[in-house]
Amino acid sequence: MKTNRLCVLSMVGCMVFVIAACSQKKKSDDIIAEKIEQPKAQGPVRLQPYTDSRDVQWIGRTYHIAINRQPSDSLPMVKDEIGQQFVDNVISLEVSRGDGSVFYSHTFTKKDFDRYLDNDYRNTGILEGLVFDKTDGDWLEFAASVSHPQTDEYIPLIVRLSRLGDVMVKHDVDMDTNAFAEDSIE
Repeated sequence: MKTNRLCVLSMVGCMVFVIAACSQKKKSDDIIAEKIEQPKAQGPVRLQPYTDSRDVQWIGRTYHIAINRQPSDSLPMVKDEIGQQFVDNVISLEVSRGDGSVFYSHTFTKKDFDRYLDNDYRNTGILEGLVFDKTDGDWLEFAASVSHPQTDEYIPLIVRLSRLGDVMVKHDVDMDTNAFAEDSIE
């Protein structure tokens, strides 16, 4: 009897051991990750005003070029994907002759470059810059850009001013080809 009891207890002990050894821990499908807070939109962001002034030799004379970028509250603001608002800019360009008389003056907005923008840049881009690039025969050449604010994404443009005061705009594409769209600004 003692042997039977011992035998039964041994078998129960072995079964418990086998069951415990063969059972697997349940794996959880839960992934615990730290919650990342989305940045919250703050007040409208403005680019710093920018001014550049220089004299250039063009068509045998000295001309003075003045470029001034200012944020403009009169233009519609744009928003990025988190709802952050950005103030668009106006950029004035004035080219004066050596005697101080104004040869050309215009204040550019993003609307001046509308033809060269897709809907994304029309709605979420700002006029970021206009800088003098070079003289090219009868033309003064400037580089302009409409960008997504606070990114490296932008549409590069070339603004050309002729000796007659005509302005032509084109996409700044591979400069080794003649593939560009051209238009004049009134």
